[in-house]
Amino acid sequence: MTSRPRYRIALAALVAAGAIVCGQAAVAQAPTGAAPPVPAEPSVPLPPPANTKPGLLAAGGALDSGTPDIVMTLRAGVQVSPSYYGSDEYKLGPDLAARFDYVRFPGGFEYGSSRTVGFRTGWGVQGSFRYIGERDKDAIEGLDDIPWSAEAGLGLGYEQRNWRAFADVRYGFVGHNTWVGELGADAIAYPIEGLTLTAGPRFQFGTDTFAETYFGVSSEESTASGLETYDASGGLLATGVEIGARYLFNERWGVEGAIGYDRLVNDAADSPITSTGSPDQYSARIGITRRISLDF
Repeated sequence: MTSRPRYRIALAALVAAGAIVCGQAAVAQAPTGAAPPVPAEPSVPLPPPANTKPGLLAAGGALDSGTPDIVMTLRAGVQVSPSYYGSDEYKLGPDLAARFDYVRFPGGFEYGSSRTVGFRTGWGVQGSFRYIGERDKDAIEGLDDIPWSAEAGLGLGYEQRNWRAFADVRYGFVGHNTWVGELGADAIAYPIEGLTLTAGPRFQFGTDTFAETYFGVSSEESTASGLETYDASGGLLATGVEIGARYLFNERWGVEGAIGYDRLVNDAADSPITSTGSPDQYSARIGITRRISLDF
């Protein structure tokens, strides 16, 4: 009977000793404090995607310098005009134009304003281009063919917010190879934001060579066509009016159009060529405009 209590006491002592040993081992292995957090890798911003648009279309690209030396507005589109001078038939052709809004010359001299959007004030220089379609032998039987012509030149103008006046001089570098000129003035209105309306008179001039090319009839042509021989002189050849509209989508892009009426006068009106058609000449054009800023 006395052996069982001793056995139980020994067994209890053994269990207690095992618990103490395990507890000490657990204390020895436990961390003395929480491990510091591992710092996260700093985030690196990804580079912006490359601009794959051409410079003409991209905002802020090579054609939109923030410190420009040249600011200009280009226009490209189509026009409908008489098939030839004095014609009462019409054809489609190109319409191109350029206007210089600002130029910074070496030495610090500046012309215009680099902040110009929509209109400018003061004196200005503009490019001028005109396309004249060919007159073939089918237009008036018996007359010589006249190839198409392309004129290019410059114009000088003065502009305020509500009016402007200008003078253009062009040379026919393809075709007639002589000089022409145009005088004009416009009243300007801004009915809504971005929209500009213009209207005013036009006066067109040409040299003797120009007038003879388009309105003259030689003796050989007279015999072949039955028209009277005619020597045309230059000077004022047409007067008219033009009504235009321009809408700016933003500081770079816009659309521009105009309709015009010209009445042939003087030797242009008296030409036998005009008598086969009409002295009343109508035209219409529309094109996209793009303001570009270049840094050299």
